[in-house]
Amino acid sequence: MMTVDIPVWADVLASLLLVSGGLLALTSAFGLLRLPDLFTRMHGSTIGNTFGLGCVLLASIVIASVLAQRFVFQELLISLFVVTTSPVTSILLIRAGMYRDRRDASKMTMGQPSEGLKQIQRTQ
Repeated sequence: MMTVDIPVWADVLASLLLVSGGLLALTSAFGLLRLPDLFTRMHGSTIGNTFGLGCVLLASIVIASVLAQRFVFQELLISLFVVTTSPVTSILLIRAGMYRDRRDASKMTMGQPSEGLKQIQRTQ
């Protein structure tokens, strides 16, 4: 088996980035459990997961660049893909939630406003 020596600075930096990425992802998971509605849940999970994945990808860049003894750019392509697709997905989910709330708000049952309308009125 071949062993490769990784410098201590790279090992410590990658470890810190991995731990902080895991903590950010864990924080966003708690946000999904604790936040009250779709819109705040989407905000919490998107921010936490994007930054958490960013930390993991930075750790991967550090270790891969040290092992290859040159700058490795494949992780930058992954980062670019994640940074562009994650917010777009969130925007589409939030638009679907807004459409659902508008549709529910337009329905009136026996003169009473729907739950979506009550939530909208509470936030204003």
